[in-house]
Amino acid sequence: MRGQKPAVVAAAVVAALCLGTGVAAAGDGWGAPKPGSDGAGDSYYPQDGNGGYDVADYNLKVTYDPASHQLTGVQDITARATQALSSFDLDLHGLTVDSVTVAGRAAKFARTGDHELVITPSRPLRRGERFAVKIGYHGVPAPIEDPALGANGWQFAKAGGAFVAGEPKSATTWYPVNDTPLDKATFHLAITVPDEWGVIANGREKPSVKAPGGTTHVWAEETPIVPYMTTVAIDKWTFDRTTRADGTPVVSAFAPGVPDSTKQAEARLPEILDFLESKFGPYPIDAAGGIFLNEEIGFSLETMSRPIYSAGWAGDVPTIVHENAHQWYGDSVAVSHWRDVCLNECFASYATWLWDEAKEGVDLNKQYADDVKKASATFWNGKLYDMGAGREFTYVYSKGPMMLHALRNYIGEQAFSRVLKTWPSLHRDGNASVPEFQRYTEVVAHKDLKGFFDAWVYGTGKPADQYLFPGGLKPAA
Repeated sequence: MRGQKPAVVAAAVVAALCLGTGVAAAGDGWGAPKPGSDGAGDSYYPQDGNGGYDVADYNLKVTYDPASHQLTGVQDITARATQALSSFDLDLHGLTVDSVTVAGRAAKFARTGDHELVITPSRPLRRGERFAVKIGYHGVPAPIEDPALGANGWQFAKAGGAFVAGEPKSATTWYPVNDTPLDKATFHLAITVPDEWGVIANGREKPSVKAPGGTTHVWAEETPIVPYMTTVAIDKWTFDRTTRADGTPVVSAFAPGVPDSTKQAEARLPEILDFLESKFGPYPIDAAGGIFLNEEIGFSLETMSRPIYSAGWAGDVPTIVHENAHQWYGDSVAVSHWRDVCLNECFASYATWLWDEAKEGVDLNKQYADDVKKASATFWNGKLYDMGAGREFTYVYSKGPMMLHALRNYIGEQAFSRVLKTWPSLHRDGNASVPEFQRYTEVVAHKDLKGFFDAWVYGTGKPADQYLFPGGLKPAA
């Protein structure tokens, strides 16, 4: 924080005096109160998220009955106004809002569109003002159907429990939220369920307490988190609790019926995290572990500190490597916009290449050459940047790691390793874009990378040989 200059302090005093007499001071910087925007402005999902404020913390108290699927919640939000606000929006999909207060006073609220909760406080909020919102709500959560990935958000397990997973949105299905990657916040959850059910969520496990009708399970994620990375899962879990050498708690939960092979794969998590630290720098999250479903869903997901895994994929060590690599690339450093999703998926996918190289002795240059040889024109036309809404999760998994291996050879091992390790620290707990990554890599490598990024990332078509086979790369025989 920079100190205020004397002239600024004087202006602030004058403004305060004018406001005290009910007269707005010209140029005081607050401006006339107006509604916050009903979207964060992402080019793919413009109505997701909201503007006019920044959330610091979500403190959520929930009661859930697996038998009836009924959820009752009280959400406490602490935030700061980034403009003078006459009203502001939160995102909430379905569910019934019962009450809203802002700064302890009853506020008006209304529902509009697919997921907008419009809140009008009893008095306008000043720019820079910190404020608290309390929302009471209830209902039966319902997932959001995605044409590519299927159900996203709150989902019901066949065995009677429930879990939350989805990207680019999921949090809106179970609590009011500013659903944009640009607004990270800490996340605290206290959820009460009948005694026979267990709960796992993000962050560190706190002591549970007996409550009317069951047990309250408490979890705290102190690393600022993007909303879609929050999760909770309710089942009759088998828990595995350990601690990393640095003191980081590791909590993994296995649903009934999960095979022993999955548990054996997750037992390698300490080794996996040590390996990823050697490539990406210190582990940036305050807890670790995994949530292993006995449900076939369309994906596994990098929910912060505790990835959630679909049945059938979780016994695959590379999948565990991939989702934990996201703790650096995607979670600690989140996208600025969804067009930047290569910063998540290209890097997590390449982490499995690095694992195979180090642990399985795979010759990555040969693997790369074989992949180039069999790639089709359709493959080469797949974009890694600004690929369009609904097409984010396509070529980033296949063409993405190939691009990074070519970049490794184009700028050299030393520069590439330095970029991989320092980029997450540079943007820790923040957001970043692909063009920013390009500029940073150019600085580290002392090399103009416009041609490379145009060929591999921004454009389409097969890259010219100078970008396709740089350094030690050669075509397959």
